[in-house]
Amino acid sequence: MKIDLFNEIQNPRPWPEGHEQLRFRQAIEQAVLADELDYGCWWQVEHHGAGEFSLSSAPELMLAALSQRTSRIRLGHSAVLAPGRFNHPIRVAERAATLDHLSGGRVELGLTRSTIPEWRLFGIEPDDARAQTRQAFELVPKMWTSERFSCDTDDYRVDDVSIGPKPLQRPHPPLWQAAASPASFEEAGRRGVGVLGTTMWESLERASRLIGLYRAAVAECTSPVGAFVNDQVGFFTFVHCADTDEEAMRNGAAAAAAWYTVTALTFFEAATEFVRANARNEELMKSPGLTGDFLRGEASAAPSEANLLIARILQGEQVGDEEVFEVLSAQDSLIVGSPETCRKKLRAYADLGIDRLMCLQQIGGIPHEKVLKSIRLIGELIPDLA
Repeated sequence: MKIDLFNEIQNPRPWPEGHEQLRFRQAIEQAVLADELDYGCWWQVEHHGAGEFSLSSAPELMLAALSQRTSRIRLGHSAVLAPGRFNHPIRVAERAATLDHLSGGRVELGLTRSTIPEWRLFGIEPDDARAQTRQAFELVPKMWTSERFSCDTDDYRVDDVSIGPKPLQRPHPPLWQAAASPASFEEAGRRGVGVLGTTMWESLERASRLIGLYRAAVAECTSPVGAFVNDQVGFFTFVHCADTDEEAMRNGAAAAAAWYTVTALTFFEAATEFVRANARNEELMKSPGLTGDFLRGEASAAPSEANLLIARILQGEQVGDEEVFEVLSAQDSLIVGSPETCRKKLRAYADLGIDRLMCLQQIGGIPHEKVLKSIRLIGELIPDLA
């Protein structure tokens, strides 16, 4: 299992003078350190209108800057918001290929649909988001591998155009799909692209079943959207390492996990998304296939403690930081503690068959110097998991 870093440039209040400049400088310092410590990849998100949750609204610029400050670590965009009002497929192909040259061939490219608040901000219909994401997966690798490119779809019409540059990596950078539902895990597998999920609120047991769903789908992929099948699984979760378990908690791990949970659920309008996703899942349960089997298999299962906790938060209940942390920690969806504690938890993730563990270390109010120390301590564990 490779150990990566996942970054959202979080910016929790209170805000000191120059806080945005400070956050960008801190992110660059963290990436340079990760490069020195042989982390596998730096993954940068794309969010818009996210407030405290994320300043990463122009990740392609952040990654371009990092391409000039690092030399070994790969640069992952996880993930480009694929509907055309966010990013036209031609611009996605051009920017990623340019970054590939600037970085010396270190790009990993993810695509995703995004969610309700960002669709609303850019005037995107949910049905259009799904269709345009599918088209982006099909079109971008063709632009990279064709001397001249043409397409004629409901959304895009291109007639015999030379689109450049072509990526430095041949045939092209690895492709990934960010996934938050069983259906998305199956989609990624059938497209022949890597899948990027999260265990922030998932038990290891459910993560294992999602991995199994993806592996079954990718095994059936005979016509990948790209030039090759990228059979890899990545998951991100909150990681914080200190000299002792007690020090990790004193650094604010519980408060950071709770802040992230509440802030993310609020930003993503999770209550509304739950209704939409539940309706879609009910339809999928009636259908044959991998996702239908997956959903039917868990239909009668009692909700987990984490599910019940999230439901309380969505209903407006004020849940204490310690309770949030304890519930998530009890299902091993967080990696917090001493190097030995973190080593055991990382090993459990590796045993699931995860290929890339994307460590979200700059989270909530954990001080920058504590984040750097955590990056160093986790970096020392990388050879054990390679």
